Amino acid sequence: MTAEEFVRDLEAQNQAVLKRLDPDSTLKPEVQGELTVLNLLKVALKNEIEATEIASRWLVATDDVEVKMAFARQAGDEAKHYRMIAERLRELGFDARGFNPVATGYGPLFQFLDQLPTTVERVAAGQFTREAIAVVKNRQFIEFCERAGDTTTATLYRDVIEPDEYFHHQLGRSLLLRYAVTAEAQGLARRAAARTLALAEELQHAALKAAGIHHAPGC
Repeated sequence: MTAEEFVRDLEAQNQAVLKRLDPDSTLKPEVQGELTVLNLLKVALKNEIEATEIASRWLVATDDVEVKMAFARQAGDEAKHYRMIAERLRELGFDARGFNPVATGYGPLFQFLDQLPTTVERVAAGQFTREAIAVVKNRQFIEFCERAGDTTTATLYRDVIEPDEYFHHQLGRSLLLRYAVTAEAQGLARRAAARTLALAEELQHAALKAAGIHHAPGC
């Protein structure tokens, strides 16, 4: 199939899986303490630092300038999100200075993304699929914040973070149109996206066993 047909088909497959993600228990967060906006924002710091780092690693691993700039844009956005979330945590009474979100190690999705060897796999799994997951998670987190009466955090995610994540997804789409042009490349991209979604579902099932843990924001 053409690259355009492939990208449309991959998006349809991704969306079918995303619709299965339970809106009341999205991907596994590692919440310490009560389920509050403050504690979920600590989870968000880990998500953002992992997203910043993986984009930065991929940035230096490619010679394609357009791809470099796409990963650079994403790394910059994720770092911006980290700073904004840290500031919001400060307003809520938590000083994120000295707090290491990855002190307990990187998550399984980061580990998977970090070992992907080709641009088409990285773009399919990271920007195209992971960022689509992030859009879903952030919309659920916004609803959680609104129910908790925290309109400031909800506005931060609605007006800044979620639009950035959607833009990253669109960057992934444009790069897939360039790179997913052969049957081999399309197979690599499809498998990488499928594994990303499978990890999402596996982590969600783990969250179902952790009472009350849900609505963690994406990155």
